[in-house]
Amino acid sequence: MEMKKRINMELRNRAPEEVTGLVLDNCLCVNGEIEGLNDTFKELEFLSMANVELSSLAQLPSLNKLRKLELSDNIISGGLEVLVEKCPNLTYLNLSGNKIKDLSTVEALMEMKMMEMKKKMKLVHLKDMRKKRKKRRRRKKMKQGQNWEREKKKSASLT
Repeated sequence: MEMKKRINMELRNRAPEEVTGLVLDNCLCVNGEIEGLNDTFKELEFLSMANVELSSLAQLPSLNKLRKLELSDNIISGGLEVLVEKCPNLTYLNLSGNKIKDLSTVEALMEMKMMEMKKKMKLVHLKDMRKKRKKRRRRKKMKQGQNWEREKKKSASLT
């Protein structure tokens, strides 16, 4: 079965905007390219295209919510930099059984890992900033309480 037909079958009378997971394993892609998958799959979080004779990711649409991508047992040998641009939230990627021969092919994915690390660092930094603000507020309240106690003692001693 061709990829386009398989996608239509997997939709099961749903709009592409409603689909969060899509399994296209063992279908045929023409000329090693992705067909039938487009930008309307905005909510897609999981995509599996194992053993579909895929050789290129050039036709991969922007899938901003995609977190898990299964591409095992294909004939991909390069062009992985597309994933950095089109799938920025990807956290799981399976490329086993492909034609990747050296690590330079996956170097583009390091940029994705660095982006993820920067996001995490930013989150940690924000958490640290929040903690510091809470400490400052606590100190300020304590000082206000101490000042109030001093004023109370002064006024008591005057009477």
